[in-house]
Amino acid sequence: MRAFGGAAIGRVAAVSLLALAAGCQSISGGALTESAFRPSENPVTVDTVTRNDRLAALAKSQHPRILATYGGEYSDPKLERMVAKVVGNLTTVSSNPGQSYRITILNSPNVNAFALPGGYLYVTRGLLALANDSAELAAVISHEMGHVTANHGLARQQKEAEEVLAGRVVSDVLGDNPGAKVALIRGKLRLAQFSRNQELEADSIGIKSSGLAGFDPYAAARFLQSMAAYTDLRSVSGATDASLDFLASHPNTPQRIELAERHARQFGQPGVGARDRDSFLAGIDGLLFGDTPEEGFVRGNTFLHPRLGVSFSVPEGFVIDNTAAAVTATGPGDMAVRFDGVTIDPGTSLEAYLRSGWVAGLDPSSIRAVRINGNEAARARATAEGWKFDITVVRAGAQVYRLLTAAPLASTALETVADGVGNSFKLLSPQERASLKPLRIRVVTVQPGQTAGSIAASMIGVERKLDLFRVLNGLAPGATVSAGDKVKIVTDR
Repeated sequence: MRAFGGAAIGRVAAVSLLALAAGCQSISGGALTESAFRPSENPVTVDTVTRNDRLAALAKSQHPRILATYGGEYSDPKLERMVAKVVGNLTTVSSNPGQSYRITILNSPNVNAFALPGGYLYVTRGLLALANDSAELAAVISHEMGHVTANHGLARQQKEAEEVLAGRVVSDVLGDNPGAKVALIRGKLRLAQFSRNQELEADSIGIKSSGLAGFDPYAAARFLQSMAAYTDLRSVSGATDASLDFLASHPNTPQRIELAERHARQFGQPGVGARDRDSFLAGIDGLLFGDTPEEGFVRGNTFLHPRLGVSFSVPEGFVIDNTAAAVTATGPGDMAVRFDGVTIDPGTSLEAYLRSGWVAGLDPSSIRAVRINGNEAARARATAEGWKFDITVVRAGAQVYRLLTAAPLASTALETVADGVGNSFKLLSPQERASLKPLRIRVVTVQPGQTAGSIAASMIGVERKLDLFRVLNGLAPGATVSAGDKVKIVTDR
């Protein structure tokens, strides 16, 4: 959740979110070098190529929305050079050699990549963290290039969507405020899913392109398998919004993996083509993993924001989703928690704020002033459309933080959960704020005597460490590591 201010937050529409795209493919002979990607002596820019292209102009207009949806650009020159090298190798075999590409690395933990007409290519840092070599990255990018080559982009449509809290729950309890409503819009894109045939066509185009460019053609199938494992660990990675991951629109079936392997066999048996693993790992070493400091950190069942200096916890069994607009958590029995903040007139009491009309179904007799860990606070109850709510507001400096806990009317757990969540809210000390650091991908070399389990145990800030270690490193169940291997870990160092 980003820092905030301004008007109170209004009604949240219950909108179902579809997703974006991404795929996989690659292969062929010898090692890839920096010389394989040379700037043109007559450089062509995206703007000059697409000046009279209506679809490209539309894609260009969507660029700011894509940045807003995915946390902006992620800047790392070392990483950018590595990605550019992969794209450069793919363009050497492109069916449209005059096409230039604008490559943007998106600052999002979600695993996604997509391309828009006119040479706009996007890849998230979450996808880069999951991939294990340049061939896997080439597989994804060449698949997306395949969509553009085959004009599949005509099937996509962009829409904005608003954040969701347990379906229609928040829309039933938060009052109308058109001005404040704007504050909740994430600018999230909703792109029409490609058809199965279009996906398979893009697979075929992508694998052929990446194979001809010299990459390992079996990378596509490997990455699809990694994606299947990743879906079980999304909350560990910090990317709990499945609608922004490419599997939401790319069905990951065993049949599709088998077809990808069949396409790869056209280039030879496994082992053909370059993986360029060392160069790739050098590029992602130090890559940000999970949430950013601007949006706060999720550590287990606790949310901590070093910039705002606040934290709160949810019960075991709840899963926290941290977005730019708010922090939400869902738990057993259809229960949900939402946390956000607003700025109100310092002279307005919290009891008066609760009565000011932003809560629908409010029971005025339930309003009471309390103190939470030394902070002025107030609590109230509300009911609406088969749901009941506990609303807790806490004043901390110039900000008022809001904790909304929702449960079905028949639930008996609302009070217990709301008490625990509300009473866990606290201000972080300067020492606590200073100690909070973002997680990063680090590449380490396996030492003699180390095992996958012992290396995974050294990771910091994540749960299911061994499972995550295996997914990040593309290790099948039962696979081992050997001394001298380079592997990825997650740490705050």
